[in-house]
Amino acid sequence: MKVETKPLGLWMCTALVVGNMIGSGVFMLPASLAPYGWNAVIAWLLTIGGALCLAFVFAKLAEAFPRAGGPLAYTQEAFGPTAGFMVAWAYWISMWVGNAAIAVGCVSYLSVFAPAIATAPGLHALVTVALVWGLTAVNCWGSRSAGRLQVVATILKLLPLIAVAGLAVVVFAKKGGAAVTPFEPSQLSAGGITAAATLTLWALLGLESATVPADKVHEPAKTIPKATLYGTAFTGLIYLIVCSAVVLLSPADLLKGSNAPFADFVGYHGGGDLRLMLAAFAAISAFGALNGWVLLQGEMPYAMARDGVFPAWLAKAGKRGTPVRAHVLSSALLTALVLMNYAKSMADLFTFIALLATSASLFTYLFSALAALRLQQQKRMTATMPLSVLAILAALYSIWTLYGAGAQATLWGLVLLIAGLPVRFLTARAARPAPEISA
Repeated sequence: MKVETKPLGLWMCTALVVGNMIGSGVFMLPASLAPYGWNAVIAWLLTIGGALCLAFVFAKLAEAFPRAGGPLAYTQEAFGPTAGFMVAWAYWISMWVGNAAIAVGCVSYLSVFAPAIATAPGLHALVTVALVWGLTAVNCWGSRSAGRLQVVATILKLLPLIAVAGLAVVVFAKKGGAAVTPFEPSQLSAGGITAAATLTLWALLGLESATVPADKVHEPAKTIPKATLYGTAFTGLIYLIVCSAVVLLSPADLLKGSNAPFADFVGYHGGGDLRLMLAAFAAISAFGALNGWVLLQGEMPYAMARDGVFPAWLAKAGKRGTPVRAHVLSSALLTALVLMNYAKSMADLFTFIALLATSASLFTYLFSALAALRLQQQKRMTATMPLSVLAILAALYSIWTLYGAGAQATLWGLVLLIAGLPVRFLTARAARPAPEISA
């Protein structure tokens, strides 16, 4: 059987970036951001700016080192195998932990159509697990199959966002500035902006997605940088317009605690009860994001194993060239996490897991930015003033966001890093050549 090679082009890679960022979170963000008002708009601008700095850094790193593994490859090149392993370990955990949150979010939207999912004890956990393993099977079949599915899902998930943006334009055209929450400088605060920016970061996690399966990308040195920058800029613009419109054109009390802020926004402005339609598109959005992240949660340990920093057992691909073993391991850990917390409500489970995934990702972003500075210093990639400045800004942004995430989230991130040390020790020990025995 012929093994598929380099199947992912610019459109599929861009869809991977956009699809992985636009998941279930954006449909709930207006409810979380409502108390912050105009602070949230400023937070979006800062978050998008920080994300574009990171995207530029990842684009240049991918151009200089078009290797599979993304953050693992770059950190390893700059700081050695141990540092590369620790960053990749935290990143991989953030993937399958975050996938649990996305899957739970998808199933929670499906419960609108099948209420028993939310009411029957443990049923939401079983449906979540079934969804995860279904997409795991798709990715084990072939990355091109997953890529095609991602393009379709990305197009579908954009429709409700475009519709809400269109309604916002109509409302503003009819009512003018009177429809917008008044801008009061006295209400702006550093604490409010920082807190809101921490929330908005979750929605932009995944900007580095195209760098991970680099060995399956057509002309990776050209395709990955374009997909990373285009995808991040496009998604950030969509978020800024849609979320800001919903927050500023709706009473804060309407959105606070809302389970369906987009539907409430439409209903408030006379659009009728579109709860079922928006729930369907929200489920599609989460489904598309989950598909892309399942692809990456298998590719990451596969790349780690091939680089000799993860057990060699995971470095073997299936008959179709896909990392079946890595996919199965990641989904098995995800399954265990969901089933161990089956008694929690879907909202509580989503919040807990999303926080855990975000804190782990922040360390990955910080060390990737530092890797770009280090590799320039070592003259192993072209040193330019824009790259140096943006890498410094990306590192400062990561540190600022870690601060905004709070002590608990940062502590969880450190715990995740430390948990990888025993695995690193055992893997290095297994790779060590056996001593020669003299006759």
